[in-house]
Amino acid sequence: MCNLYSMTSSQAAIAAATRVMVDRTGNLPSFPEIWPDYAAPIVRNGDNGRELVLARWGMPSPAFVLKGHKVDRGVTNIRNTASPHWRRWLGVAHRCLVPFTAFAENGLKADGSILPVWFAGDQTRPLRFFAGLWARWTSVRKLKEGEVTADLYGFLTTEANGIVGPYHPKAMPVILDRPEDLETWLTAPWDEALSLQRPLPDDRLALLNTNVHTLAHTFGKTLPDRAR
Repeated sequence: MCNLYSMTSSQAAIAAATRVMVDRTGNLPSFPEIWPDYAAPIVRNGDNGRELVLARWGMPSPAFVLKGHKVDRGVTNIRNTASPHWRRWLGVAHRCLVPFTAFAENGLKADGSILPVWFAGDQTRPLRFFAGLWARWTSVRKLKEGEVTADLYGFLTTEANGIVGPYHPKAMPVILDRPEDLETWLTAPWDEALSLQRPLPDDRLALLNTNVHTLAHTFGKTLPDRAR
């Protein structure tokens, strides 16, 4: 599943694409790599209109997953929206858009080793959005941090399309790249919004590279060990 993505677009572009009325992020930096539990931007429906905020990547885990564990590291990818665990967050109050410019899936090399494979709308890495859910939740994310109340998010996955499938056949994120789909996700009844949980057509997604060192060079930095 997708556990690494980047968001290098500007907050002005995010606000314009999603009709943000309130920006609570301050001076939003570029995010060349976003890992689970990192704070990253999302767009959601707020009390004073649509708002851009920072939240931590990883929704609350189901109770059965937490048995015997002191820490909830969160669920980054959500597939089974029929589950009672997710049902409480399917309304428009808990839907969000997660801006990104590229995302990675773990591809398998011929020798069995894992290599991140990167995808984007096209080679220019245009701004796109994952269909997400968010929640305000009290839990222990890290032992050294203790119990915290934080805004959390995750995004939906679906069947892999023909671009992602050869590298990661199990699933891909739900990607929204049309203005009408962004509006549907944030405003429509669930039965209508659910229709967006589908693979993006092949001609609207591109393979960027299959070499993590090329990615590091592109972003002008060295990736952490867990990305190698």
